[in-house]
Amino acid sequence: MVQSSASDVDGYLAELPEARREALTRLRQLCRTELKGFEEVMAYGMPVYERDGVGEIAFASQKQYVSFYLMRTDVREAFAEALAGHDMGKGCLRFRKPESIDFGLLRDLLRATAARQGPAC
Repeated sequence: MVQSSASDVDGYLAELPEARREALTRLRQLCRTELKGFEEVMAYGMPVYERDGVGEIAFASQKQYVSFYLMRTDVREAFAEALAGHDMGKGCLRFRKPESIDFGLLRDLLRATAARQGPAC
């Protein structure tokens, strides 16, 4: 799945294969726990977490991997060393297998994002 036509995150998760559904449900719960004051929306066919109408975090089930979108350049720069060993695009952290998702790292990124506002790309 690259883009979903689901109208909400529950519908999005329901469309996923079982192995990914479990991992992305866990990721959603982590986002909801750590991103207090953010709104969960569907945008660009994936779950997005917005603050004041600006998307700062998103995730998606892609064809070959699970993507975690970190749209805050300041947080990416602050975690450059921790992210160095991971498959990382410009603003996307990719996990080839659901079991390889580093939930501890994602929790730290979410906490840093929630701690203060900053520029989103």
